[in-house]
Amino acid sequence: MKTCTWKKAVTAVSLSFIFVLALGLNSINAADTGAQLAEQFLKKTPLTSFDAAMTLSGASKVQEEFISVISKEFGEPVGYKAGLTNPNVQKVFGVSQPVRGALLKKMILKSGADIPADFGAISVSEGDLIVRVGDEAINQAKTPEETLKWLDAVIPFIELPDMVFDKTMKPTAPAIVAINVGARYGVMGEPIALGATEEWRDRLKNFTLQLFDEKGTVIAEGKGTALLGDPLNVVLWLKESLAGEGKRLKKGDLLSLGSITRPMPAKPGTVLRAKYTGLDPRGPVEISVNFK
Repeated sequence: MKTCTWKKAVTAVSLSFIFVLALGLNSINAADTGAQLAEQFLKKTPLTSFDAAMTLSGASKVQEEFISVISKEFGEPVGYKAGLTNPNVQKVFGVSQPVRGALLKKMILKSGADIPADFGAISVSEGDLIVRVGDEAINQAKTPEETLKWLDAVIPFIELPDMVFDKTMKPTAPAIVAINVGARYGVMGEPIALGATEEWRDRLKNFTLQLFDEKGTVIAEGKGTALLGDPLNVVLWLKESLAGEGKRLKKGDLLSLGSITRPMPAKPGTVLRAKYTGLDPRGPVEISVNFK
């Protein structure tokens, strides 16, 4: 009996060692992959391959290292971004919820900024929307309506993501997570103060966003309902996604809620203008970016 017990103990210790070793190797692999992806991102080199077997949880670990590396150039985190916030797009990627990335300080530019059209490996632009956290009590919110109580501003935003992947590749949801959901730059307008009223909830859902080229032609259009049917649904999802990892939203965090319009390639010598109608009670608001 003693010999049997001893063998069981040795077996248990061995299995525990193997499990811990596997966790360690996974962490090492995630760090290596994240660092490699970040290096290509910073060099603006399109990715031509990716581990097709990577899971979403594995991709989150890769993202942590990716952000750690690029933050040396792009600065500290100032908020978060959601991607795949359109249910139809989620079906294409085989997921049933959005994905999350981080916004870093130097990614955020002022409206009217000049930026090279080749700002990334695969440079695109799309109409987006940012809300700002006004109070950490948002972490106790249970419904979309409750999140509105703890937001203090909504901000027009043209995101300038870097899709990174070569056009010959078909990225997966984990691949998108690994590259920080493509966050690279974005131009932001002035904050618009909002309140916890039914009027504001209607405004967030029903405003219209139009994108114009330098000739004044509408080239894309969308509504707030493109964001999970209600932008506040995205806010709640971001809060719960972070809570699942033991993280919390902070006062001042900027939350990019996802693409309202289709993504379009950035072209040199052009101007992209976004017009938000029905968002600000004072009237339409415009922001722009100039591609050199």
